[in-house]
Amino acid sequence: MTYALVINSGSSSVKFQIVDPTADAAAEPFASGLVEQIGEPSGRITIKHAGDKHVVQQPVPNHTVGLEAAMKILDSLGAGPTQVDVSAVGHRVVHGGMVFSHPELINDQVVEMIRDLIPLAPLHNPANIDGIEVARKLLPDLPHVAVFDTGFFRDLPPSSAIYAINAEVATENQIRRYGFHGTSHEFVSGQVPALLDMPAGSVNQIVLHLGNGASASAVRGGDPIDTSMGMTPLAGLVMGTRCGDIDPGIIFHLARNGGMSIDEIDNLLNRKSGVKGLSGVNDFRDLHRLIDEDNDDAALAYDVYIHQLRRVIGSYMIALGRVDAISFTAGVGENDVATRRDALAGLQHYGIKIDPERNETRSDGARLISTDDSTTRVFVVPTNEELAIAQKATALAKQ
Repeated sequence: MTYALVINSGSSSVKFQIVDPTADAAAEPFASGLVEQIGEPSGRITIKHAGDKHVVQQPVPNHTVGLEAAMKILDSLGAGPTQVDVSAVGHRVVHGGMVFSHPELINDQVVEMIRDLIPLAPLHNPANIDGIEVARKLLPDLPHVAVFDTGFFRDLPPSSAIYAINAEVATENQIRRYGFHGTSHEFVSGQVPALLDMPAGSVNQIVLHLGNGASASAVRGGDPIDTSMGMTPLAGLVMGTRCGDIDPGIIFHLARNGGMSIDEIDNLLNRKSGVKGLSGVNDFRDLHRLIDEDNDDAALAYDVYIHQLRRVIGSYMIALGRVDAISFTAGVGENDVATRRDALAGLQHYGIKIDPERNETRSDGARLISTDDSTTRVFVVPTNEELAIAQKATALAKQ
């Protein structure tokens, strides 16, 4: 069996999986791992393989040490990428700018081009590059492929992509809507035509990727026409710790009247806002527990979250004209019954009807949660970004 190694490198952690690219979306990976607390006094490496979990506590000063240690653990289990048939290494890269619209075979020039895009994603692209450079040293004989979060949204219509600010300033500073979670939106939207038994080119759909980060997309015939995230992943829906769309004048107000620096405002809007900023928690299980305890802050946070979600759904319904399907995915979208129910409540006149029993039924695969007479079908479609990256990396490596 041929596998792909998928690496998602963050600033203080590295996630990876060894995946069969031909597997079903709900299948468990051959092996997976997480390197945590990179650069901190204590670190942890967790490896899962063959139903067992192996945890090693040790300092992880940098990505090189972390990945090397993780590969040694995999080797000791007979599951290392040089011990099994791994045909490609796929790397998640958050920002491809206007440079990359498709997966790219990595060489030194591509690494430098990704480095040039750091100003657009200063928190993400440097960590992605660290993972790429370390993995290329550890596995020099394998093809490495970059798969970009922004790739699916690279060719948004100009009316959706362009912000109404001075064109010269926007061009000089690469300001436009790029969109994120593209690998997930592409993967989920690609599953829906078969669920509808319709040709992919004729399906109009809305995809709701709702996790700690959250984004929505409107997809017509397989091509996105709009998405909620913007130049950065801060825009759009209310998220776990991110504010989503706000009046940009708030930033000037905080700087002028609140005495806050740009870095302080950045930290506030990205890490101390959203559901957590309103309620004190960002896990929806904790949020619902607080609501059940009559916590007014938690109830308000949930109402604000749902209100913004419904605003985006409504705008996409108008943009698409006809909506064949709405799909929920990611941690909240796949698991939170109340969010799905409340996001689409009261839309019967638009042909959207949730079946309460179907909505509450859990399963590992894609499932219908709307009624049989709903003209817009509603699905829960589990995302699998690692599988999508594995498929793209493998396909490119074969060319």
